Amino acid sequence: MKLYSYFRSSAAYRVRIALNLKGLPYDYAPVHLLRDGGEQLKPAYRRLNPDAILPTLVDGDNVLTQSLAIIEYLEETHPEPPLLPKSPVDRAYVRSVALQVACEIHPVNNLRVLKYLKHTVGADDATRDEWYRHWVEAGFTTLEEHLASDSRTGKFCFGDTPTMADACLVPQVFNAQRFKIDLNRFPTIHRIHDQALQLDAFARAAPGVQPDAE
Repeated sequence: MKLYSYFRSSAAYRVRIALNLKGLPYDYAPVHLLRDGGEQLKPAYRRLNPDAILPTLVDGDNVLTQSLAIIEYLEETHPEPPLLPKSPVDRAYVRSVALQVACEIHPVNNLRVLKYLKHTVGADDATRDEWYRHWVEAGFTTLEEHLASDSRTGKFCFGDTPTMADACLVPQVFNAQRFKIDLNRFPTIHRIHDQALQLDAFARAAPGVQPDAE
């Protein structure tokens, strides 16, 4: 397998976690999202992924895009250890937490949005950063309530073993820390994040230890 990744891409970070949790080796192919206008926009990468976003996973002749679709693919092709629980209702619950991060919090704060705010809308850096903090804090407020009140929350988002939900949550916390968001306001999220980083699969996926880390 080959994973096209950027060390700070939270979507790629999710897939790195999933690959590590399943013990699947892969080749790391860096795609710098900022250098030379963004390597993801170059023809060579767009032939692989026309959306010009990360991650892309190549498994044999198969080219897979979109982080959650990739994680679902890994779950179906390499079911052990599982990243989704057994019962349909619990699987839906784990997916709902993952999607709350991946579809509600992350999209309004990804690199394309932040670049548009700065270069097209004309927002200065302070305004851009405030935008980012506002939407992460809004999303974390409801996610914290969700996790803190549900009996299925354990050491991780669901019980005491990591799932797809944790693979989404941890990268979003990394982003929140980059933008100086006070995680003490979100004690359950903070606790799950810290618990996850004690596991080798999460630690090896962290941005700072990737081959292209700056």
